[in-house]
Amino acid sequence: MLKTIAAAMLMSAAMITIVQAQDGGKVTVITSFSKDVTDPFKASFEAANPGCTLDVQNKSTSAGVKFVDETKSNNQVDLFWASAPDAFENLKGRALLAKFTPSVTGLPEKVGSYPVNDPQGYYFGFAASGYGIMSNDRYLEANKLPQPREWSDLLKPEYHDHIAIAAPSRSGTTHLTIETILQGEGWEKGWATLTGIGGNLQQVTERSFGVPDAVNSGQTGIGVVIDFFAFSAQASGFPVSFSYPSVTTVVPANIGIITNAPNQKGAEAFVNYLLSEKGQAVLLEPTIRRLPINPALYAKAPEGFPNPFKDPRFQSMITFDSDISKKRTDVVDALFDQLITFQLDSLRDATKAVHEADKALAANNQAEARALLEEARKLISAMPVTADEAASDETRAAFTGGEEKTARQAELEQKWAAFAGEKYAAAKAKAEQALDLID
Repeated sequence: MLKTIAAAMLMSAAMITIVQAQDGGKVTVITSFSKDVTDPFKASFEAANPGCTLDVQNKSTSAGVKFVDETKSNNQVDLFWASAPDAFENLKGRALLAKFTPSVTGLPEKVGSYPVNDPQGYYFGFAASGYGIMSNDRYLEANKLPQPREWSDLLKPEYHDHIAIAAPSRSGTTHLTIETILQGEGWEKGWATLTGIGGNLQQVTERSFGVPDAVNSGQTGIGVVIDFFAFSAQASGFPVSFSYPSVTTVVPANIGIITNAPNQKGAEAFVNYLLSEKGQAVLLEPTIRRLPINPALYAKAPEGFPNPFKDPRFQSMITFDSDISKKRTDVVDALFDQLITFQLDSLRDATKAVHEADKALAANNQAEARALLEEARKLISAMPVTADEAASDETRAAFTGGEEKTARQAELEQKWAAFAGEKYAAAKAKAEQALDLID
């Protein structure tokens, strides 16, 4: 299902947290959250459980899933703690999660339109997040740019070279964002939006937190992020804003107990802690600012903090279909890399040529030039595979090698890259031809 989400939906970096308890023994937690997230939980959990220590090591969510799978015959892991629902479905589907009934009761069944917990009791939501657009207010003012609020805004020529995004193949949260756009807008229109945004990108970062870091520092003005990145930046005093586009979703970050956990009781204690009011309160700390799944905590939230249980925006967000995502996770990530990440210069050049011709056309409208420009746009948004092909058993079977690519995966990626390169070169040529006609 959804792939890699990180740093609190939270950051696409996973970690291994080891809890040493005099009474409860060692509890090992694989997580995708950064130190900014885990350190406050560490302090609170240790205070509530004297004798416990928390040792955090960094890994990605996908690497964490792979680690649990590869070590299942001699499992030393008690918990998996991350933002990506698809990762938990992946573990559940491989019988790597154990059923559990938390002692904490009275929590809501849904956040927005998404179930908080796994219906079968294999994993549990402890926080929620949505996806959207973060911007640096001072940067926008200096560059005379309006605050973008919709994905479609990011396709506009004024935002060219002012946007950052993380590669979804390396960031679970970005993958969720990409999949949300595809589900909300449909395959063809969604990819047209994504390649349109891609053509305006300044950079594609390797990690989720690279995007908010770039926006906070003013290196770039706009970032596609998970909401808590912006909220924690605001709490730290950075001049940033955040918008939920109309096509977005809110999903829970989860925790689950690994099958044959060495310390079942310690694992259960940690799950109950995260769901307790004390654990939920930690989510509101400035370095985290995640949306609690306990509605009572919002009475303690800072002014202006969104409440997904009362804010009507969250009720109208799309219902994320994890089954659809699960069928095409690796394919979507590979397509993004081959069409955007690894073709960024060519895509940017083609998009810039379209922007320039479009500007000239606005002042001197010519039918032939406009037709050429429309052809250029279609070339940029063209897709090498359909939605059905992306989710087909044949295509999915090519992406089973993990870090060691199968020959078929390498063949497909090479084919997609060549497709994109040819289309972008042709689009740039047509846009330049249109501009020549106008001039």
